[in-house]
Amino acid sequence: MFRGLYDWVLRLAGHRHAIRYMGAVSFAESSFFPIPPDVMLVPMVLARRDQAWLIATVCTIASVAGGMVGYAIGYFLYDTLGQWLINLYGLQRGASEFHDWYAKWGAALILAKGLTPIPFKLVTIVSGLAKFNFGIFVLTAAITRGIRFFVVAALLRRYGEPIQAFIEKRLTLVATSFLIVLVAGFAAVTLV
Repeated sequence: MFRGLYDWVLRLAGHRHAIRYMGAVSFAESSFFPIPPDVMLVPMVLARRDQAWLIATVCTIASVAGGMVGYAIGYFLYDTLGQWLINLYGLQRGASEFHDWYAKWGAALILAKGLTPIPFKLVTIVSGLAKFNFGIFVLTAAITRGIRFFVVAALLRRYGEPIQAFIEKRLTLVATSFLIVLVAGFAAVTLV
């Protein structure tokens, strides 16, 4: 089951518009889309190790831009679109808990949550809802997303061949683990 999807993503990663596609996924994930950009970032860097820094840069910029849209949703549209998105992903408890934490932790919360499997759209929407300082939000989002994507790109650039061999040999295990981490991120927020 995963082999066909993996092969498709690898082909997409080699497509001439792959960076645009990954940028779109990264943008959307920070504001409304459930799938993290890693599903494209990893195979793209594996396919084009010489472009690892460009790929990580585009992923970071798109993620922060999408985060700004998520912030705007929380700030201006929370009662309509923001609430609907939070409910769609079952993140109601997490959203109210995050809102309370902003008064105490602010920027540290954004920095920490941007590195975890917790959906970043929750962080961006609640940042807007909490009316968190926009400049600090953008700065911390850029730092945390940059760290996340550049560390992945650096590791794949350096150790790409053994990592790719490991993924291909144990594709079902890797894909299942990724899904578990993704679901755990959503579950961690809903159970808080």
